[in-house]
Amino acid sequence: MLDLEADAVAASWTVVDDRLARWRAGFQELFGLVTGRFAQVQSRRRARLYLLGLLSGAERKNSWTIAEQAGDRCPDGMQRLLNFYHWDAEAVRDDLRGYVLSNLGDPAGVVVADETGFLKKGVKSAGVQRQYSGTAGRIENCQLGVFLTYTSPRGRALIDRELYLPKTWTDDRERCAEAGIGQDVAFATKPALARKMLQRLLATHGRAVLPWFTADEAYGDNPGLRDWLDEQDLNYVMAVSCDARFATPTGPRRADELAAWAPKRGWQRLSAGQGSKGHRLYDWLLIDPGADEQHLLLVRRSISKPDQLAYYVCHSSTPMPLAELVRVAGSRWSVEETFQLAKNETGLDHYQIRRYDAWYRHITLSMLAAAFLAVTAHTEQSHDQKGHPHQRQTPDPPVLQRNPTPLGQPDPPSPSTSTHRALVYLAPIPPNPRPHMPLPATTHQTSQDAAGTRHPGSTTDRRYGG
Repeated sequence: MLDLEADAVAASWTVVDDRLARWRAGFQELFGLVTGRFAQVQSRRRARLYLLGLLSGAERKNSWTIAEQAGDRCPDGMQRLLNFYHWDAEAVRDDLRGYVLSNLGDPAGVVVADETGFLKKGVKSAGVQRQYSGTAGRIENCQLGVFLTYTSPRGRALIDRELYLPKTWTDDRERCAEAGIGQDVAFATKPALARKMLQRLLATHGRAVLPWFTADEAYGDNPGLRDWLDEQDLNYVMAVSCDARFATPTGPRRADELAAWAPKRGWQRLSAGQGSKGHRLYDWLLIDPGADEQHLLLVRRSISKPDQLAYYVCHSSTPMPLAELVRVAGSRWSVEETFQLAKNETGLDHYQIRRYDAWYRHITLSMLAAAFLAVTAHTEQSHDQKGHPHQRQTPDPPVLQRNPTPLGQPDPPSPSTSTHRALVYLAPIPPNPRPHMPLPATTHQTSQDAAGTRHPGSTTDRRYGG
């Protein structure tokens, strides 16, 4: 029988602070939230074993391997959980979302919309076709899932999901019926799916849990999603293409045109968050196009390749400092790490199922297991900090904030003090380490020449590179 102590988490009973006991209690608390969603005793038992299998150290986490760890001779029981048992994956998703927000919620939280691909070999799995997958970086035969991720200083976790169905699927109702897709499921774009999930989030938890929203160009370039966000007066920073139009007093202008016309001294070097190699530093420019007080243009420039620019549209109900907009823009990068953790640690992409409803069931349980890991990591970090009160995280260095740069205005004056615009002092000229050699007797020497002093402008003058 699969056991949490033996397989889900690896720890020793000799650990002084008894981490295993806390992890065990945390899992019981988590499963207690969703137990009522499984009306049948067998489905409830299978769901618990399935979650423990997803949390185990197995390399692959599909119905076969999870069944083996549970002591079953075949995967039929786990397949029945995903395909036939009566339980509501949508209700479990709601419990998962509440669990994440209760444990990782923070006033600095950001909700991120993004998609990930699930590579497939056949043509029977719901929604599969040859399409671009960011996971593979090319066109592949795959399914695409659109997700919402909640990220905050306390941690990050997936909180909602939708399977993208291409028009080739929704236009073929017979094919949909074979994959368990109902007649009421119509075609929806990826931004429309993101909006659907945001609506669910707001309806259940209110605006307080959505301080910020961010997404990449696929969502930022969609006028329908942007208009809806504006109607809801939600704060957002979304990436847009270089040809995205912004309203100016002289008419709509492209984002790259506005960046080219902006004052050169308006750029500031700020961190977009921690990466695997330290702070992700870029140069940033915040532009007020002048005709729309609700939308600003944020431009990111690579330090090593200054010709590489990225653009963001920003909307906030109240004025925000540049560093806050940069922080939100940088939050989007954490989604890839969240996807990677769920795929590697809780088998997000390890499923072997074809049906539409089975996809939602496996993905939801995998997200729930990944959320448990994220909450447990935060709990352990808090516990360690309480045990070592002198250990504190080093805060980020302060940065000077500026107002958006209006177009047509002269360059702003350089600040007297700034973390990223401080003077760079030259090192003193080192003394000449070589002894002075006397000139031949046939050469006339002055008293200064004999002392070894070099005339400025000579080819050996160190101040000029000699």
